[in-house]
Amino acid sequence: MADTADALEAPSRTPTFLAQIPTGAKIFLILSAALLPLAIIAFFATLKTTQTADESARAQLRVASAESARKLAIELVGDMTALRVALNALDADKGDAPSCARAQGVFAQQAVSGTRFVITDRRGRALCGTGFPPDLAPADQIGDEPISARVVPDRGVVLAIVGASGTTSAAAFFPAPFLAETSKPSDFTPPYEARLMQGGDTLTLTQLPPRGALERRETLRMALGIGGLALETSVRSAPITSPLIIAMLLPILMWAAAAGISWFVVDRLLIRPLRRLNASVAAYVPGEEIDPAEVRALPAQEIRELGDTFRTISRTVAEHEAGLAEGLVRQTKLTREVHHRVKNNLQVISSLINFHARGARSQEATAAYSSIQRRVDALAVVHRHHFAELEENRGLSLRSVIGELASNIRATAPEGPSQLSIAIDIDPYLVNQDIAIAVAFLITEIVELAMTFNPMAQIRISVKPAEDDTRALLRVNSPALVDSDALRVVVAERYGRVMEGLSRQLRSRLHHDPLVGAYEIAIAVTGRD
Repeated sequence: MADTADALEAPSRTPTFLAQIPTGAKIFLILSAALLPLAIIAFFATLKTTQTADESARAQLRVASAESARKLAIELVGDMTALRVALNALDADKGDAPSCARAQGVFAQQAVSGTRFVITDRRGRALCGTGFPPDLAPADQIGDEPISARVVPDRGVVLAIVGASGTTSAAAFFPAPFLAETSKPSDFTPPYEARLMQGGDTLTLTQLPPRGALERRETLRMALGIGGLALETSVRSAPITSPLIIAMLLPILMWAAAAGISWFVVDRLLIRPLRRLNASVAAYVPGEEIDPAEVRALPAQEIRELGDTFRTISRTVAEHEAGLAEGLVRQTKLTREVHHRVKNNLQVISSLINFHARGARSQEATAAYSSIQRRVDALAVVHRHHFAELEENRGLSLRSVIGELASNIRATAPEGPSQLSIAIDIDPYLVNQDIAIAVAFLITEIVELAMTFNPMAQIRISVKPAEDDTRALLRVNSPALVDSDALRVVVAERYGRVMEGLSRQLRSRLHHDPLVGAYEIAIAVTGRD
C-alpha cells in the first residue's frame, strides 16, 4: 500500500533543479560548452593566416609601389627638364635651332611608343615639335606649380610648362604603354594593377583580371610630386593555404555542429512538449480541464506554466461563456420587446392618421393625410422586414419590401372608377436597412409625384442589374411623369429637395428621362436572394 501511494504521489513531486532552469538558459549553456573549442580554434587560425598573408602582401606592395613611383617620376621630371632647357633657349631666341634639335633628340627614343612634344609661342604657333590635337590640350597652370598635368583617360598624360617670359609654353604627351613600361618594378613577379590618378580622372597602366567573389586585394597610393599625379598600385592577397582552408572549413563544421545540437535540444525540450500541449489544447472541450499530471510531466518549466495558464483560462472562459449566454438571452428579449414597441407605435401613428383622414372636411386634407400615411407605411414595411432578417443577417429582400410597399400604396390611393395601377419587376437583390429605407421613401415620393398629376396613373417599378456587380438599377416610370411645365414647377416647389436628399443618401445621382417619364438611380446591393 505504501508503494502504491508513493507511485500515485510521484507526478506531484517537486521537479529537479535542471528542470527548473529556463529553457533558454539550457540551450545557451549547452551550445556554449559544445561550440567554444571550435570557435577558439577557428578564431586563432583565421587571425594568424590573415595577419601573415596581409603583412607579406603589404610589404611587397610597398616596395614595388615606391620603386614604380620613383622610376616614373625620374623619367617624367628628366624629360620635362630637357624640354624646359629648350623652352628657355627658344624663349630668348625663337630661331635657336640647336636647342630644338637637342629636345628632339631627347624625345627621339620615346617617339616609337607615341610620346611627342611641342613648344609654342603666345599665338599658339609651333616653334619646335609637333602640334597636339584638341583632345590632348594641356591643363592650365595652377598656382606656383612648375609643371601642370592632365590625365587623358585611356590614352595617357599631358605635362606642360611655361617659359620664363610667359610668352612661350611647352607640352609633352606620354602614352599609357610608355608609362606602364617605365613604371614597371624590377624583381616583382606577382601580377599587379597600376593606375595614374589626378582628382577624379584615372589612367590604367596595367590591369588585373576581374575581381573574384572571394578575392582580397592590397592597394597603396604614392604621390609623384608632379602636377598632383599619384600612382595607385594593387596586388592580390596571398594565395589560399592550408591554414586558410582550415579556417574556411571550421565555420562550416561549427555551423553543422550548432545546427545538429540546436535541433536536438530544441526538439527535446521545446518542440515535442509543445506538440503534446497543442494536442491537449486542440482536444479541449468547454467545461473540461487539462489533466494536471500530464502538464507536470512536461520537461520545460515555461511550457508547464503555459499549461497551467491554459487550465486557468479554460475555467475563466467557461464562466464567461455562461455569463455571455445569459446576457444574450436578455438582449434578445430586449430587442424583440423594442421591435414590438416600435411596430406598435408605427401602427398607432398610421391608425391615428387614418382616423383623422376620415374626419377631414376637404378633399385636400384627406389627400394630405393619405400622403403622410403612405410615408409612415413605407417606414413600417422596412422596419418589419429588417427585424425578420436579423436572425440570418443577409440583408433585406428588395422584392418583398417593394412588393408590400406597392400594396400599401394601392390601398391608400384615392378611390374612383379606375384604381391606381402599380406593376413591379424586381430581381431578387438584397440590401441593408439604410438603403432599404431610402429606396422605400424615394419610391413613395416618385409615386406621390405621379399621383399629383394623375391619381389613377399607371406606374411600373423595376430593379435590374447595373454595369457594376455591387449595384442595381432602380427605375420608376409612368406617363404621368413625362416632362411638362407643371411637372417642373411641382418638382421644384415640393418634391425635388426630398428626392435629391434621398439620392445623396443612396450615394448616387437620380436621373429623369423626360420623354418616357421615368426616374432611375443606381443603388448599392449586398448580394442576391
